[in-house]
Amino acid sequence: MEKEKTQDQTISKNQESINEEKEQENTSETTAKSSEEIISDLEKKIVRQYADMENQRRRYEKEKEDAYEYGGFSFAKEILNLIDNLKRSKENIENDESLKDTKGFDIIINHLDIIYNDMISILKKNNIQPIECIGKKLDPNLHQAMMEIEDENKESGIVLQEIQKGFMMKDRLLRPSLVGVSKKLGKKQENSSENSQNNDEKK
Repeated sequence: MEKEKTQDQTISKNQESINEEKEQENTSETTAKSSEEIISDLEKKIVRQYADMENQRRRYEKEKEDAYEYGGFSFAKEILNLIDNLKRSKENIENDESLKDTKGFDIIINHLDIIYNDMISILKKNNIQPIECIGKKLDPNLHQAMMEIEDENKESGIVLQEIQKGFMMKDRLLRPSLVGVSKKLGKKQENSSENSQNNDEKK
């Protein structure tokens, strides 16, 4: 009996040791898996942080470049107002009948032209160019139509009059050209104008 008990105890101990070994193996596998997952998560976080840092660096470089290239954008707009006032002053003097016959009239006009041309030259040196618009097709990105001018000989939408000069600062629009564009007469308008002409001839 005692031998049987001893054998049973030995078997149970062996079984317990086997179970303990299995548990240790399972624990080590679980630990290994969790370690791999932790490393994978850390790698993903590092990649995301690096991508965020790279995007931030690019934004900073772009802002720095824009500040250098277009830092005088607002100042340039104010200068254009000065040029407009200079041009209006010249037009007012030219239209003033009381000044046309005076000795200093031509001198004043010439000096205003010199100042105007000098200012345009300074703008060009700073990459601010006037927009050429007369005779060109209306471009909504560059021109702003203020009026329509009836013209049978021109295609509709052609710029015939420049009300205010537009300017570009490198590849950016500083301000659009204010223009008058051509408008073809419709058939009804053409017929009515022809009828009125015929009636006038009959009279």
